Amino acid sequence: MELWGASLYGDPCRDCGFDWSLTPREAVVLVGALPARYAGLVEGLRGDERLPGLAWNVTAYVSHVTDNLRNWAERLAGARLSDAHRVPGYDQDLLANARHYAEIPLAGALWSLRWAAAAWAESVSAALDAGVVLDHATRGSQSTEDVARNNAHDAVHHAWDIARIVAHRRGSSTR
Repeated sequence: MELWGASLYGDPCRDCGFDWSLTPREAVVLVGALPARYAGLVEGLRGDERLPGLAWNVTAYVSHVTDNLRNWAERLAGARLSDAHRVPGYDQDLLANARHYAEIPLAGALWSLRWAAAAWAESVSAALDAGVVLDHATRGSQSTEDVARNNAHDAVHHAWDIARIVAHRRGSSTR
């Protein structure tokens, strides 16, 4: 069984400090606020900024969070609307390469994040109401509550990555 969530990152996350005890509804609010948070983080950046040791540049992190939210919104909607609860894993690096994350204009990535966050919040809210549980190919049973927290963590963690890139660019440090 693949480790994920707090079992993989610690509680709180040993890197970004994410507190896994937030409620699923708090996760929905957090993700709903992501577009503004990310826009503030990247203000004045081109998007090609990066930090040695991190896999992606700023735009790639925004694009990954966007795709992750879309992916899980779709999976939860599919389970709720069609009763198809089995979901596969996906390779984030293959998706990044296929979509050429590093070449997406930052403004376009932020635009896409707004739509993905709104769709995710709608899908997660409906799946919470319906009690959807997914059967993930490598993680096993995942309740909507689990998905909400895990996706919120992914977004917070990558905001932390972007903040580190910004701090490096300015010559300071973050957590």
